[in-house]
Amino acid sequence: MDKLMDNPWFIKIIALLLAILLYSSVPHTGSKITDVNVPGEQTTATITDIPVKVYYDTENLVVSGIPNTVDMTIKGPVTHVQSAKALKNFEVYVDLTKAKIGNQTVKLKVKNLSDKLKATIEPGYVNVSIQEKITKEFKVEAEFNSSLLEDGYSAGQPIVEPNKVKITGAKNVIDRITYVKAIVDTKNHLTDTITKEARISVLDRELNKLEVAVDPGIVKVTIPVKSTSKNVPISIVQKGTPPSGVSIDSITLDATDASIIGSEDVLKDTDHVRVEVDVSKISDNTTLTLPVIISNGITKVTPQLVKATVTVKKQGQKSVSGLPLKIRGLSNSYQAQINDPVNQMINLYVNGPNSVVDGLTPNDFNAFIDLTSLAEGNHEVKIQVEGPPDVNWTPDKSTATITISKNA
Repeated sequence: MDKLMDNPWFIKIIALLLAILLYSSVPHTGSKITDVNVPGEQTTATITDIPVKVYYDTENLVVSGIPNTVDMTIKGPVTHVQSAKALKNFEVYVDLTKAKIGNQTVKLKVKNLSDKLKATIEPGYVNVSIQEKITKEFKVEAEFNSSLLEDGYSAGQPIVEPNKVKITGAKNVIDRITYVKAIVDTKNHLTDTITKEARISVLDRELNKLEVAVDPGIVKVTIPVKSTSKNVPISIVQKGTPPSGVSIDSITLDATDASIIGSEDVLKDTDHVRVEVDVSKISDNTTLTLPVIISNGITKVTPQLVKATVTVKKQGQKSVSGLPLKIRGLSNSYQAQINDPVNQMINLYVNGPNSVVDGLTPNDFNAFIDLTSLAEGNHEVKIQVEGPPDVNWTPDKSTATITISKNA
């Protein structure tokens, strides 16, 4: 052993063996002795409101029927499910690059999703319509809430700039267009001309909104507003006859003018409104509240009611007797004989203001019969009376019987 220990090669061999033994007893750095292979846990999750992308010829075709979003249920390892749900680094799409024009059912697909996940899309299939895309020009009509016009104002024909727009969409949708409207949104009452921007609405016959592209989508609308009111005098119209013994001295109103509202043509032809005062039952001074009467076409009048003050005069009554009956209008070739009344006189029953009636005499009246154009023979002729303007009278006879004959 001493000799072996003194031999350098023996020592080297022993050292090499010890080194090999130590190396083999230390764990290898490329593996973990604690790793244990356990099957991965599976889970299921639903991702909602996933946008759908559509691939098709957007320049020449219009596609409808594709939902904006869908829901998708994914199943697989927990870590993969959680990653997909958090990152949403996948895409749900419909490939219509080779689809033909018309209606068809297509499948929704998903890409860029881990191959370790199983996906179920809801809905999985959709019915789509593929139509030719066309562009057509339409005239724009302006629309606004006319009830916002203040009383006494009217709106003229709205002016739209530009008054035509280009509408692009599916041919079958373009063919359904019935109305292209620029709807003016205003909440203020209108008393002056306004100019506002308005968004274009495209509607079918049933006023359903159509999905189309409009260029331009916003236009400028000018609504001309002008006054439609006018001030006119209020006329007093007396109706009926005062009771016996009463005469109307005056009728006055608390308002002499009225403001009227109507169309321009109606206002042009209207120069007054009226108040009708029925005096048939008025026997004393009185004040009445009466409506202001307007003609057809006037939509409003201010004031609608006025107060009419009626002043009366009490009348006296008197009988005027012995009024001679005269003949007028008889040709010189004829003569006339009054047969009735025999005495060729009439009596009058007169009423009017006391100050006038008291001084009346037969000389204040003329009673006559007009025989103009009457031929020979017997006739019954109306008796006419002329008298003062401030009184009323009634003759005791209304007609006279006469005989006309030629002069000898």
